[in-house]
Amino acid sequence: MLTESYLVDILEFYNGKEPVFSEGEFTVYGSNGVIGFSEQFNHHNAIILGRVGAYCGSVDICENKFWASDNTIIVQPKNGFDLRYIYYRLLSTPLNSYAGGAAQPLITHSILKSIKIKITNNINTQKRIADILSAYDDLIENNRRRIALLEQAARLLYREWFVYLRFPGHEKVKVVDGVPEGWRKSSLAEVLDSIKYGYTASAQIEAIGPKFLRITDIVPEIINWDSVPHCVISESDFKKFHLKTGDIVVARTGATVGYAKRIDKIEHKAIFASYLVRLRFNEQLDNLFAGIYIESPEYKAFIQNNCGGAAQPNANAKIISSAQILIPPKSYQLEFRNYLEPLYKQRNVLQKQNQRLTKARDLLLPRLMNGEIKL
Repeated sequence: MLTESYLVDILEFYNGKEPVFSEGEFTVYGSNGVIGFSEQFNHHNAIILGRVGAYCGSVDICENKFWASDNTIIVQPKNGFDLRYIYYRLLSTPLNSYAGGAAQPLITHSILKSIKIKITNNINTQKRIADILSAYDDLIENNRRRIALLEQAARLLYREWFVYLRFPGHEKVKVVDGVPEGWRKSSLAEVLDSIKYGYTASAQIEAIGPKFLRITDIVPEIINWDSVPHCVISESDFKKFHLKTGDIVVARTGATVGYAKRIDKIEHKAIFASYLVRLRFNEQLDNLFAGIYIESPEYKAFIQNNCGGAAQPNANAKIISSAQILIPPKSYQLEFRNYLEPLYKQRNVLQKQNQRLTKARDLLLPRLMNGEIKL
C-alpha cells in the first residue's frame, strides 16, 4: 500500500561545497553526475540532487565516500527508509518541475521539503524493489568497470611504445638524445589542421537542435551522449562548430582545465561549447594516437602548469597547442591504431549494452514504484 509523505518527513538535507579537484580516490559529483576526483570527501552513503542549472533536479547515489559540489543538495533517508529505494523513488519523480529561479532553474531545501511523494512504508517491500532495480544498475556498473580497464590498456600500450620506447622492433632502431631514428619531437601546433574555440549558447534539456557538449560532459571517463543537452544554432554556425569522429576537445578554463576527450565515434549531430577548444590534426598525426596523448595525465599537468588566471585558471589556444609530442613514423602510428581498434570496438559494444540496460530499468522503474507490479 502506498501513502503520501513530505520529503522533509523522510529525508535529512545537507549542502555541497566547492570541490578541490585532484587525482585522489574520492569521486566528485556535480548536478550532472561524476565531474572529477578529489583527495577529500564531505559525504558518505547518500543521494545527490542537482540544485541549479540545466540538470536541476537530477538524482544520483553514492554508497561510498564522495565529494558533493556546491551545485548539489545531499539527502539521506531517516530511520525506516531504505537508501536505494528512496533513490529510485526520487529518480522517478520530476523534481525539475518544482524548480524556481528567474535566470536559471533552481531547487532549494525549502522547495524539496514541501514536495509530496507516494511511498510504501514496508521496509521489506522497499528493499525488494531496490534489489530488482539494482540488478540492472549492477550490470551497468560492471560494464563501466570493463570500459575503464579497456581505457587503461590503451594508455599502458601508449606508454610502453612511445614513452618507454619499447615499440615493436625497438632493438634494431638507433636512439639519439632520446629520439629513435626516423622519429621527431614536435609541438602540437606544428601538426594541427585547425584549432577552434567553442560556441556560446544556453543548454536545453529538450531535444531542440544538436547535442551541446560541455566541460562537465568530458570530465567522466566516457562521454554519456544520452545525458548531453541540446542547443539552438543556425545551420551556418553548425558547420563551424560541429563535431566529427576523431575530433579532440580540451577544457580551457576552470578547475578542470586541461581535461580532454577524443570523439571516438559520434552518432549524433553535435557541437561543442565555448569553454572547450576543438583540435583537428593533419595527415602527419593519427587522431587516435594524438587522442591517447592529449587525454593523458601528463598533458593535463602540462596545461595546468602553464595556464594563466589567478582566480580562474585559463588556457588559450597557444598554450593548448604548445605541448611537445614525440611523433613516430606513420607506420608505427597505424600499427598502434590496429592494436587499439578492437579495444575501442569492445568499448562501444559495452556502451550500447549500458544504454539498453538503462532504458529497460527506466521502463520498469515507474511500474514498481506505483505498485503496478505486485511483489
